[in-house]
Amino acid sequence: MSAPMVEADADVVVVGMGCAGAAAALEAARAGARVVALDRAAPGGSSAVSGGELYLGGGTALQQACGVDDDPDLMYAYLHEALGPHPDEDKLRLYCDGSVEHFEWFRGLGITFNPSLYDGVSWLPPTADGLMWLGENAWPFTGLARPVPRGHRPATDGFGGWLLMDRLTTAVREAGVDVHPDTRVTGLVQDDSGRVVGVRARRFGEDVTYRAHRGVVIATGGFADNAEMVADHAPVLIGHSVVSDGLDDGSGIRLGVAAGGTLRRMASTQVALSVVPALAVRGMLVDGLGQRFVNEDVYPGRFSQAAVRHRPGPWFTLVDERGWEDVPERERWGVQPAVVAETLAEVETELGLPPGSLEDTVARYNRDAAAGEDSLFHKDPRWLRPLEAPYAIVDATRGFDPEGTGSRGGTGVSGFTLGGLRTSVDGEVLDASGVPVPGLYAAGRATSGIHGEGYVSGTSLGDGTFFGRRAGRAAAGC
Repeated sequence: MSAPMVEADADVVVVGMGCAGAAAALEAARAGARVVALDRAAPGGSSAVSGGELYLGGGTALQQACGVDDDPDLMYAYLHEALGPHPDEDKLRLYCDGSVEHFEWFRGLGITFNPSLYDGVSWLPPTADGLMWLGENAWPFTGLARPVPRGHRPATDGFGGWLLMDRLTTAVREAGVDVHPDTRVTGLVQDDSGRVVGVRARRFGEDVTYRAHRGVVIATGGFADNAEMVADHAPVLIGHSVVSDGLDDGSGIRLGVAAGGTLRRMASTQVALSVVPALAVRGMLVDGLGQRFVNEDVYPGRFSQAAVRHRPGPWFTLVDERGWEDVPERERWGVQPAVVAETLAEVETELGLPPGSLEDTVARYNRDAAAGEDSLFHKDPRWLRPLEAPYAIVDATRGFDPEGTGSRGGTGVSGFTLGGLRTSVDGEVLDASGVPVPGLYAAGRATSGIHGEGYVSGTSLGDGTFFGRRAGRAAAGC
């Protein structure tokens, strides 16, 4: 059998062209390296279908334009708790200290941000405001650090991941990176000393080899689309829908392990419950026993984690007529009540909840609301008021569509993975002794980044690009 043909000879080979891979390729090229970037499909990956939020702060120009005063220490204090327990403190400190510069890097790509604040609660604001809250103004974080909004949104309506990747991909090509789509990497090439010196791949039906004189960067995404790996490492996601482009199969993680790398935080995940935050905050979230379990004004991912990981389902949003009408129809995400009733006893019967459970929960909530203080979960008084009949119940298992036939697969839950290859702050893939595997780097969701067990929107795109840049520079020898 003949040896695979050599497709390209480069200084740095980047595997995966989502946000992390594109950032790595761009910075390596800007550092003077000859770069080839490979992707099994087309550039963009899961990053291109994301909401596009970037979690940035520390005093960015956008924050200043919105009259917001921030600094890296405040940002670190919030993220340390919101991404915890046990975030990667070294990476997180670098990320917070470098956030202002990273924001300017995005602006240098031609990405703009409208200088206005969305002052509500939402997975994705229905406006083009450039700045949004991501749970910083909710308990318990209000007692840890002065609340500061840090969700930075590109100037486009709705999902903005496509815009980020469009600008990034354009910059990559303009920097002279040779981009090869439809190229699936099947293995890493190591020399006799164990140094990674290239990759093996399938391109247009042929086996090819790409040489890398300085380093290979893995940026292939997480493993939420790999049922076997999910069952082994992140079973909380079993049976639920996946937030991805369909190609987060863990292949890059396995490549890194085969070359001597190790893993970190493989059980860490983000889960999202199909709840409209604007409705929940005006009412309450209850579990399958009719009990409230969280302050509904937190970042939606946080109440989703609290529900899916710790409370019996199904999960419901209870809201009264005033709360329902306060939310414009276009901001209800297409949901419709599963039950509308004049009494809570009727709701309990319709949902099969224990008799009296919801009545007790609402009675306690209304007493607190009348007193102006949520004694159980400390919801901000801005959202606190007694609930009155008639009541509406939205069933999260129906998903974000009126008939419950949407992409959430009947559970109302979707998610993705946060764990992956263990890396240094410069993207070096580390072996079991904490020693870098020579010539091998990684970034993005193929790695364990700044996260512990928590998540905040914008930290995947932010973490991936920030440490992708560092990995690209390190691979280039800078």
